[in-house]
Amino acid sequence: MSTEIDPITLAVLAGRMEQIADEMDATLFRAAFNPIIAEAHDASHGLYHATSGDTLVQGKSGLPIFVGVMSFAVKAVIDKAAEHGDLADGDIYIFNDAHIGGTHLSDMRLVRPYFHDGKLFCYLASVGHWHDVGGAVPGNYNPAATDAFQEAFVLPPVRLARGGEVNTDIIDILMRNTRLPQSAQGDLNGQLGALDLGVRRMDELLAEYGPDTVRAGLDALGERAETLMRSELEALPDGRWEATDYLDNDGITDVALPITVALEIRGDTMTLDFAGTAPRCAGPVNIALPTAVATAYVAIKHIFPDLPANAGVMRPISVLIPEGSMLSAKFPAPVGGYTETILRMIDVIFSAAAQAAPDRVVANAYGTINALSIAGKRKNGQPWVMFSFYGGGHGGSSESDGLNHGNAPISTATIPPMEILEAAYPVMFKQWALRPDSAGPGTHRGGMGAVYEIEVLEENGAEAFLFGERGRHAPQGVAGGGAAAMNRFEFEQDDGWHSPPLASKMRGIALRQGQSVRLETPGGGGYGAASGRAPAAVARDVAMGLLSAGEATKHYGDAWTKEPRT
Repeated sequence: MSTEIDPITLAVLAGRMEQIADEMDATLFRAAFNPIIAEAHDASHGLYHATSGDTLVQGKSGLPIFVGVMSFAVKAVIDKAAEHGDLADGDIYIFNDAHIGGTHLSDMRLVRPYFHDGKLFCYLASVGHWHDVGGAVPGNYNPAATDAFQEAFVLPPVRLARGGEVNTDIIDILMRNTRLPQSAQGDLNGQLGALDLGVRRMDELLAEYGPDTVRAGLDALGERAETLMRSELEALPDGRWEATDYLDNDGITDVALPITVALEIRGDTMTLDFAGTAPRCAGPVNIALPTAVATAYVAIKHIFPDLPANAGVMRPISVLIPEGSMLSAKFPAPVGGYTETILRMIDVIFSAAAQAAPDRVVANAYGTINALSIAGKRKNGQPWVMFSFYGGGHGGSSESDGLNHGNAPISTATIPPMEILEAAYPVMFKQWALRPDSAGPGTHRGGMGAVYEIEVLEENGAEAFLFGERGRHAPQGVAGGGAAAMNRFEFEQDDGWHSPPLASKMRGIALRQGQSVRLETPGGGGYGAASGRAPAAVARDVAMGLLSAGEATKHYGDAWTKEPRT
């Protein structure tokens, strides 16, 4: 018999469980050695269903993409433990296999069963982006990879701890397969600490409320999430809307790759059908099926922001991914550049949804994390790897201009500050600024992209690797808004500045001391026709240096020139 739970108790339990996940996030962020976790918060923690692996609660500070994808990771551990038949309290599984657990091989997953009074109650999980996990390219974003083995060391789900006893052999293997073992060891310890804290907090919660009440609360939260999602869908018109956008190329062959979606609403259900998307490609912009499904969840969460981070949200939604497409790649297909592909998936979902309910969506954001690695060896022979991602403009909305220099919409992470990067690595940022004329025009323009110029200071020089997108296909506007500026990357050599042949991807760029790389990131697409923008707003952008006079007149006419100067 299920336990009845009143609304006040349910609200308290929801807050307590969210707090547990948030504390786990904070524990790792404070303990991690790697700036991508410690500063950028490329990690996540949550509570997951004991038999299905469904997401019950996720921390609010981690990456949204992990909400859906970690349920696949937990289910993989559930299946692996079922094979052995000896799951015990204190067991911890670890793996990074992206074809099973989603995202890419840099994301190390730890999954721990939580037992109460000798019975399995739920799972706790931690995922974090490790700085380097082997492979051909420092930092693991290899734009020329043609299989997973060229991207990183691949670890299937294995038991790191048995009954609370850590298997140090597994740790030895991991540390031998990274260029930065100290960083990896620190991140691993941070994740283990976060799981330990989660166990303690769950013990306290169940001691206070009892397992029956807490379990009833978890069930009720899933049911409530489903009810809310169905209610949101019923408020929208029935119909079918399509959108297509493109990736520049796969890093191997210079051919554009379409991603297509048909969004259909019927009553209180939605279908997202990606038929027509490019087949699996040679390069690393493929993604595994768990990643594709999780990306659909992230897009839905943006369109319906009041919905909770709970698997119940997805019950009324069908996600159809074609077999053999680049969105359902199987091992050992390369998937290291998954971020670029899921950003384009979100773009096409937004573009389709804008036709049904334009007030609920924003125009396309800048659409690439511009994963840039600069690596080398110091005078003492010690290797260094500076990996980071970079910001750009967000799309305009029905209410406002887009955010200038934000992070990608797959993330609540922050861009690591240049002071942190300069302190940790032998580089200097010569420029870190907004990029003029980069926003898509519209009634509400897109946000501005950014300009980053980075000089190598190490006398031994360095090697750079870029994995980006939007070098050939600009972020699109919606509801009549215009496209933003495209991505631009240049690198300095003895004979001057050069651009990658594939526009947005390149490996093995040799840089001498004093030479630089420069990123000019895209802005966001515009919302609504440019003719609807207030002349005073155009004049203000020109006065602030965000928009040149020529571009202002080109897109908005000359009414802005009649505005009084301020």
